[in-house]
Amino acid sequence: MERVDLSPPAVDAAVRADVADLADAYAAAPLLNCLLREVAHPLPGREGVYRLPGGDRLLRVRGGRRPTAPEVYTPHGWHRLDHTELVKLVTEELRRHTGLSNHELPAEMLDSRDAVAALLTARARATPPDDPYLRSEQSLITGHPHHPAPKARGGGPVAAWLPYAPEAHARFPLVLLGVREDTVVEEGDTSALDTLGQPPPGYRMLPAHPWQLDLTARDLAPAFADGRLIRLDTTASPVWPTAAIRTVYAPERDLFLKFSLDVRITNDVRRLWRHDLLKLRRTDAAVTGAFAGGTAAWLTDRGYRTADFAFEELAVLVRDGVRGHVLPGATPFLAAGLVEGFAGSPLDGPADPACWWEAYLRQVVPPVLAAFADHGVVLEAHLQNSLVACDADGTPVQALFRDAEGVKLLPDVSRAAGWERLVYCLVVNHLAELAGALAERHGGLDPWPAVRRELGRHDLPEIAALLTAPTLPAKTNLLLRWTGADGADARYRPLPNPLAGG
Repeated sequence: MERVDLSPPAVDAAVRADVADLADAYAAAPLLNCLLREVAHPLPGREGVYRLPGGDRLLRVRGGRRPTAPEVYTPHGWHRLDHTELVKLVTEELRRHTGLSNHELPAEMLDSRDAVAALLTARARATPPDDPYLRSEQSLITGHPHHPAPKARGGGPVAAWLPYAPEAHARFPLVLLGVREDTVVEEGDTSALDTLGQPPPGYRMLPAHPWQLDLTARDLAPAFADGRLIRLDTTASPVWPTAAIRTVYAPERDLFLKFSLDVRITNDVRRLWRHDLLKLRRTDAAVTGAFAGGTAAWLTDRGYRTADFAFEELAVLVRDGVRGHVLPGATPFLAAGLVEGFAGSPLDGPADPACWWEAYLRQVVPPVLAAFADHGVVLEAHLQNSLVACDADGTPVQALFRDAEGVKLLPDVSRAAGWERLVYCLVVNHLAELAGALAERHGGLDPWPAVRRELGRHDLPEIAALLTAPTLPAKTNLLLRWTGADGADARYRPLPNPLAGG
């Protein structure tokens, strides 16, 4: 099957200028969010004006949750910054603020902006999927709203990654490999992989992401040469990359497959790491037990298959699809897509936004808190791991969650650390972003009283402190990347708590 052609079309100078301006704006917003949250200090009495402590400069921005039009004060007045100048400013400020240098992150910031430009150009000629769920998964042009380089793709040429980009409405066949039976490593239920094709005797089926095969071609060459690996064919139907990029959805089979991808995306190189795979069954079983009997659904990570000579490089994880879990008549949507916006989003047209929000909270909040309180399970319920299913009227009727890799279990982590992680993922990353998007679309709506009421219904000892604490924990993605911290080593900065004082 041929890939959909997503190469950048020929465009005239005016269109290129429009794309450049849009790309600057899309890339600047999350970078500014990081700078304002983690480093800058608001100037009292000057809305939108901040002092940068590294060089004591003044920065002015417009807009709210997605800042725009950054300006720095100079002896000649306010100077508007394009994205390149903004990266230079951030680099100088962080060097002075931390005393550390970092040559990698500025390149990622520029790469992220250039990737946005390529995605905007590709989307102009691509056809969005008919399925509203897939549209929600493929809507994230901004991406993580508080990351300095959310769309960086490893610095490689556009042609290497654009055919696999969900934001460009990509779809493509997987490569089917045969892996020699005596080298196979697997755990859990991977039987779905055996239905993808028929390998020759002595081999097992192993699908591969074509981008990952390109990235690891040199390392895998000896295995192809000596017959441990053979190329067979491609899947009969295309798969659709989801917001996670390396996780793809096969609608005909209602199946997700998650691959290693040797590219840094946001904070981490996105491999299926051996230590995570080896604890997968224990973690997934704990979450499955926590969700048993409720309306909310957990998309089970059934198992993984790989080869012993390329354990992480060739690993593929098998995950439940959505149709086997979503309530009859309901349509699932990615929570991150609701925040970003897409054609057909239920966030755009509720007759009563306050009632819609209360219904959303009733579906999303209780299962996360119950998993923690009753089972010691800390869900990573951030925007990209959370789906909400809506009925025919667009009202939320069910929550679905995914990704055992990010789940923490008590007492592997302390209760205090687990609660802090839960609050960041659920309240700061998820509910605060959706509340902001809802209030932006429906002026006059204050979304926080409903959040306070929903949280207050749950009998956890931590809730009272959450509702009165002056601050919430906000992950410092900019400083984490600048200081070279491990991507899983979350560090938090106090953020004013909108739940307090209500």
